[in-house]
Amino acid sequence: MNASADTVDIRAVWMRGGTSKCWIFASEAVDAAGIPLDVLLENALGSGDRRQIDGVGGATSTTSKIAVVSRSAVLEADVDYLFGQVGIAERIVEWGSNCGNCATAVGLYAIQEGLAPVRSDVTRVRLRNVNTGAMLEVTIDTPGGRAPQHGGALVPGVETGGVPVELSFCGPFSLDVVFPTGQVRETITVDGISAQASIVNAGAPAILIDANSVGMTGTESAHAIERHLGMLAGFRASGAVLHGLVEPGQPAPSAVPKTGLIGAAKDYQTSAGTHVAAADYDVAVRMLSMHAAHPAVGLTSAVALAVAAASPGTVVQPYLGAGSKVLRIGTLSGVVEVRWDLSPGGEVERVSLSRAARRLATAVLNVPTKQTPQQPFDTPSQPHLLLAHS
Repeated sequence: MNASADTVDIRAVWMRGGTSKCWIFASEAVDAAGIPLDVLLENALGSGDRRQIDGVGGATSTTSKIAVVSRSAVLEADVDYLFGQVGIAERIVEWGSNCGNCATAVGLYAIQEGLAPVRSDVTRVRLRNVNTGAMLEVTIDTPGGRAPQHGGALVPGVETGGVPVELSFCGPFSLDVVFPTGQVRETITVDGISAQASIVNAGAPAILIDANSVGMTGTESAHAIERHLGMLAGFRASGAVLHGLVEPGQPAPSAVPKTGLIGAAKDYQTSAGTHVAAADYDVAVRMLSMHAAHPAVGLTSAVALAVAAASPGTVVQPYLGAGSKVLRIGTLSGVVEVRWDLSPGGEVERVSLSRAARRLATAVLNVPTKQTPQQPFDTPSQPHLLLAHS
């Protein structure tokens, strides 16, 4: 690694996982950079400018993501990854959540980089998300015992193919943890508007709002969602308090809780103009991502939706067919299918989705090292320390 007083060079791999793009850094490269992790990432992606013009960020919530990866420090996993949602207009990195799309990319990266051994024609990689402690698995075809580089698997929201990846979030998702308020459905009132909602902690903390109760449908366009952001932000802030993420009156983190509108299936047009018939999916969902409409659905949000669908009384469950263990989610990009397994006691043991990933670039980033008023150099970087020493 070459460095000067003003810049540092660091190797990174740019991956697409599902509908997200994620810069992946090896933990030893981050250690060798010698500057706080938050500063490194903000400078590398160009945060502080909503265009991220002086960095490699994509200027959207789904393309301003990173993962720091290492061999796992625990026997139950092969690989540890630390996920960061990097701010765009703000110089901030949020460490409070996980990202399933980036986990999809991390699984393929781990095989390609030799962090996880290739096992015959099918390879399973066990992942530990350091942020949340969540355990995940990816299963990838490795024909001839070789790491794949290309594939033709498609996911809604992406027109080109990638390596097929089966992603599973491992439970069990115990009901006393999944519903932190002790209720599967409740009335939440913000600024005189009352909503029926389920507060769900599975995959990520989420507040799932019955769209009809706030005069919406769940099939709105991104532009229509934008007109309701003020109202939805109020419910999101209330959800953060109910999840115990913040004290009343404190601002909610930007990345969590995941906030979604839930409605009955209706015919609608995707953001690309494709017609989706009501018969082709079970529930209409519009999620928020970093103060904007998510272009599809985050996979951690899909886990929350699946667990809610499997739990009687939630705002999602009425839209699921009796006895079904598959939920077809109608999103802005099309239909995303999520599946789950139940324990003999009826708890969700595992939630799975079929995804795709592809390496976009292997790069050496030339990153400025200068401190900024928003992020002084003496600010500790606890998430980095957690990865290095967990």
